[in-house]
Amino acid sequence: MPRPDGRTADQLRPLALERRANPYAEGSCLIRAGGTLVHCTASVEEGAPPFKKGSGEGWVTAEYAMLPRATLERTARERSGPGGRSQEIQRLIGRSLRAAMGTMAFGEYTIRVDCDVLQADGGTRTAAITGGCVALADACAWLAERTGRPSPFGELVAAVSVGIVGGEVLLDLAYAEDKDAGVDANLVMRAPDRFVEVQGTGEHGTFSRAELDRLVEVAHRAITTLFGIQRKALGW
Repeated sequence: MPRPDGRTADQLRPLALERRANPYAEGSCLIRAGGTLVHCTASVEEGAPPFKKGSGEGWVTAEYAMLPRATLERTARERSGPGGRSQEIQRLIGRSLRAAMGTMAFGEYTIRVDCDVLQADGGTRTAAITGGCVALADACAWLAERTGRPSPFGELVAAVSVGIVGGEVLLDLAYAEDKDAGVDANLVMRAPDRFVEVQGTGEHGTFSRAELDRLVEVAHRAITTLFGIQRKALGW
């Protein structure tokens, strides 16, 4: 089936990573994936959560928010705290970024990765993970320089969406495709080939084992490409 932007079924949207987009944060990355634009900052804060007190270990956590006009219609700010959807997404981002760490024994610091969606056209959570990982890597390098210890960062983590639309497996869904998807999935991987999380839902139907295998295959190949783009942005 033809896609609105002319891509092939297994083609990523144009992706750009602007490293150090924020001059104040210890690590930052502005990621654009097609029409989705997410500003990711990684802030190093002194002190660890209560459950880490006295352990000599730190913590990595994430927060996610969407600006009021990130979408076609204005949405209200979540002034009383993140709603259910935002909480679910930021927990996913936090789990994913902690998987990127080589060690949590970097002193009692908290690295807080804020992912703010400036423009949404599908795949905001996966873009936040991919861009947030670049910001986290730089924040870890900053912390290493400050403490004189090796960087606690381990391996790159990246994510992508994939789904079944009109009976066909499509990669990196834009919103126009995502809203009509019979099956919607998000995959997160740690380089080079370890899965962090696989989320798959039959939104308007069910899917077979063969279709699941195809979803994973297409996403796996795309995330390998994302690792290369991240490495290039970081100068590795």
